[in-house]
Amino acid sequence: MSVPIIRTVAALREDVAAWHKAGEVVGVVPTMGALHQGHLSLVRAAKAECDRVIVTIFVNPKQFNSAEDLENYPRTEEEDARKLAPFEVDAVYVPDGAQMYPEGFATTVSVAGLTDVLCGAVRPGHFDGVSTVVTKLFTQTQADRAYFGEKDYQQVQVVTRLARDLDLPITIVPCPTIREEDGLAMSSRNLLLSDRARVWAPELHRAMEEMAAGLLAGGDIAELRAAAIARLERAGFTKVEYLDLRACDDLRLLEKPDVPARLLAAAWLAGVRLIDNIAVG
Repeated sequence: MSVPIIRTVAALREDVAAWHKAGEVVGVVPTMGALHQGHLSLVRAAKAECDRVIVTIFVNPKQFNSAEDLENYPRTEEEDARKLAPFEVDAVYVPDGAQMYPEGFATTVSVAGLTDVLCGAVRPGHFDGVSTVVTKLFTQTQADRAYFGEKDYQQVQVVTRLARDLDLPITIVPCPTIREEDGLAMSSRNLLLSDRARVWAPELHRAMEEMAAGLLAGGDIAELRAAAIARLERAGFTKVEYLDLRACDDLRLLEKPDVPARLLAAAWLAGVRLIDNIAVG
């Protein structure tokens, strides 16, 4: 069973126009490829709620801060198509750079506030790149619903705000983080981990769970953070970029979980940047 791969906006819009004319609901799952079970869980959610489903695959250069990181990002189109075949998606949209950013492209979409903290603070311009490509994908696919994983929690908040602020006719659907059996959040970047680093990578989630339990028990956040970072350093993590308790709605920094809260982290292990987040309370 093969999946229909579309590479141009014109061809995609022709199909979508026919679906909408028939009164069908169109869902989109934006990805950068290297699909894993986390991505496929989004496809399942879209298939359950929509008449038609588009999966997009585009490694977006505008959201990378490092040319080396962009170069090393896994590209597995053939394998991705094989994984999507059993889901009978209606289209896999795989544009190239010229299709997304033609010569003379000069527009950037930026969301203030939500992008000044966490990943936005340590990766300048990253969320401008995300916001720009997502806006283009929404307008290109003309989808009614878009599915994003909560593993990238800040991204979900940014995209939700973007769609609301720009009055885009699309519903953003957050979906739960999918984890490996040992707790590691599924990510395309996990493919870059060495065998040894993969053994220690789940310590990020374990340290966060321990910190969250301490916070719920009334512990001091500074002491709990220091203990979590020490645990990660013993496991071989070389840098913890952030380990913050933030409000779910606007990502403001919290000292204790007295409102709906999320513990978010980014840390480096063997040259690979891992991110994760968990609900607290």
